[in-house]
Amino acid sequence: MVVEGNAEIYSPLKVLKHPEFRILNPGEKPPTTANIAAFYNPAHEIHLVEKPRPKPGPGQVLLHVRATGICGSDVHFWQHGRIGDSMVVTDECGSGHESAGEVVEVGEGVTQWKAGDRVAIEAGVPCSQPACDACRTGRYNACPDVVFFSTPPFHGTLTRWHLHPAQWLHRLPDNMSFEEGSLCEPLAVALAGIERAGLRLGDPVLICGAGPIGLVTLLSARAAGAEPIIITDLFQSRLDFAKKLVPGVRTVLITRGTSPKEQAVQIKEAAEGPLKVAMECTGVESSVHTAVYSMQFGGKVFIIGVGKNEQVFPFMHLSANEIDVNFQYLPKGDPACSRRLINVKPLVTHRFALEDAVSAFHVAADPSQGAIKVQIQD
Repeated sequence: MVVEGNAEIYSPLKVLKHPEFRILNPGEKPPTTANIAAFYNPAHEIHLVEKPRPKPGPGQVLLHVRATGICGSDVHFWQHGRIGDSMVVTDECGSGHESAGEVVEVGEGVTQWKAGDRVAIEAGVPCSQPACDACRTGRYNACPDVVFFSTPPFHGTLTRWHLHPAQWLHRLPDNMSFEEGSLCEPLAVALAGIERAGLRLGDPVLICGAGPIGLVTLLSARAAGAEPIIITDLFQSRLDFAKKLVPGVRTVLITRGTSPKEQAVQIKEAAEGPLKVAMECTGVESSVHTAVYSMQFGGKVFIIGVGKNEQVFPFMHLSANEIDVNFQYLPKGDPACSRRLINVKPLVTHRFALEDAVSAFHVAADPSQGAIKVQIQD
């Protein structure tokens, strides 16, 4: 008997070739029982589709997805069609990976979950095979056969009914809402960055970008005891939000036309000296340069953000000052997400019904509308 791997089990073609799959007309309101989802495609369109309601197989759980946040990567796939050379939108592809939901039905062999259980979804599902070095050594986010829902070609979790492996769900405590549960994924991104950057109590830290990941990194850095913390952004409204979130943070507005070296001078003045660690959450080349020039000798620039495929770095400044540059790929789940150690709820500024997901994407993609984290709730 041939055992299907995750790539075959969750093949997008099972949905795209199903006779019930169709793209909804603009303004069409399907029944509340319909399995609708937000999809993007190579033509840079974002729209709702209707797809079949799946049936759980062995080891699987059917979920009613109750809350999903729109990530910057979702917007990037929609508007640019790719992230790097390996993640390319080549067909209709379902969005969303920051999700929490309720168990509706369990498949054969599933004993740890029952209907009604509330869970956060870990969107990256590795192969979990003993022969896989990444899985065997605990770095399962690096599994070469990982299925990451919403990363092309695999459909995401921004849908009403989602099929998921039972072992890749995290139980939500009774006092945690679905809204908070869906923020576990971006929090895991920040916590992984804080851990791998080696941030310690009292370290002066720079956070580049006050978007959702920058702000959850801010909360995580404060919880880790960093001081002082400087955060930058192009939009004063986002810096004002950061100041309300963590009153002790020091903010620096990035102004267009100012060089990275000039911005770094302002950052070091705000910090009253060079910084030890930078958490770069934008992926923008000029922002990376600013982070580099803000570092002390022996500092570290940790890049979480995604940007253009090839970038130029100030090589000799990095070399002469022994500044390390590190990167982050997909996050792993973190138990702190379900222990309420960090209050992430203030990050949700806009909420939309699943039927209004297209409007939600347009708000999330436009910083001038003041959104931090846009959520789809059902």
